[in-house]
Amino acid sequence: MAKKTIDQIEVSGNTVLMRVDFNVPLDENQAITDDRRIRMALPSIQSVINRGGRLILMSHLGRPAGEGFEQKFSLAPAASRLGELLGSKVVMASDTVGEDAEAKAKSLADGEVLVLENLRFNAGEKKGCSEFAGKLAAMADAYCNDAFGTCHRSDASMVAVPEAMASKPRVVGHLVAKEIQYLTDAIGNPARPFVAILGGAKVSDKINVINNLLGICDAVLIGGAMAYTFSLAKDGQVGDSLVEKDKVDLAKELISKGGDKLHLPVDTHCGDDFGNIAGCNKQVVAAGEIPDGWEGMDVGPETAAKYAAVIKDAKTVVWNGPMGVFEKPPMDAGTKAVAQAVADSDAISIIGGGDSAAAVDQLGFADQVSHVSTGGGASLAMLEGQRFAAVDLLDDSDA
Repeated sequence: MAKKTIDQIEVSGNTVLMRVDFNVPLDENQAITDDRRIRMALPSIQSVINRGGRLILMSHLGRPAGEGFEQKFSLAPAASRLGELLGSKVVMASDTVGEDAEAKAKSLADGEVLVLENLRFNAGEKKGCSEFAGKLAAMADAYCNDAFGTCHRSDASMVAVPEAMASKPRVVGHLVAKEIQYLTDAIGNPARPFVAILGGAKVSDKINVINNLLGICDAVLIGGAMAYTFSLAKDGQVGDSLVEKDKVDLAKELISKGGDKLHLPVDTHCGDDFGNIAGCNKQVVAAGEIPDGWEGMDVGPETAAKYAAVIKDAKTVVWNGPMGVFEKPPMDAGTKAVAQAVADSDAISIIGGGDSAAAVDQLGFADQVSHVSTGGGASLAMLEGQRFAAVDLLDDSDA
């Protein structure tokens, strides 16, 4: 069932506690190198402050030890950037649930924004601690989840806080609502043919996704380094390619289950020095015929053409994981060909975060797909068919 959104509740004169994903990349000088996650939260933020609400934002950044403040993981740069984007002052707390945060939360005026310090400076966040969550919950009159990237986690800010606010409005933000709509519709009621493209390094990372999608999709296209584990399962030669030998039996089961739905590469672009892709020797060989001393680094041109032909006829496409070492030409050719095919298709196209999102953005196709997910792990979990407690416990829409 659809969840109630931030636009559907009264916020004027009330304080909203909003979980956002400000886990932005920082350089050595703590300057933000990509502010996309902050910009994508703006519609939900503006929905509150433009209607006279008081807004408290909470997020994590990086992986601090959970033992107190660490300068390199401070959310201060994110708060500063948010202020620039909003064109107004954003207040920054020096702690999360301490005296400074509580005092600044109480003194907020209508239309003002407070950013709490990094949630993970407190060990209670990762532990899902109810006491920590209770202190956060006490600051506000309503809760909003707009952090899709952590929706599959049981962190305190995602589950224990809305549990502690059961008597108050608990809603989704614009970003989470959009993510859920795209991914739920794709899995539950896809326009067909429904094609999934799965790449990346390890079969083990995608076992549940492949299993689930083989029961839903019309075609599942496999690329990336995990293709070599499938190749080994078919008694192929993989040279020095990255493989998971302990997953060969599993790959055999997936091949058997997949039948004609499971599409594996028919050729491989390989090189003899992964550390020097630009300068090493390269060749294209048939799948399963990679010589010793050589390493598969991308799907070959015949595979790229075959995959593009399948994608051309698709009505729904979900893509998670690149076809090869997309960061380093010429081993970006397979990923580029697939991205071009997705961009050129008439399909509803959903790019599942992480490296896939980076590849589509880097190759210039981000504006030509339907949706680029902000959460790699969360989108994978949805493709596996998981339910999210962080979303399930929010208020259902009356509409």
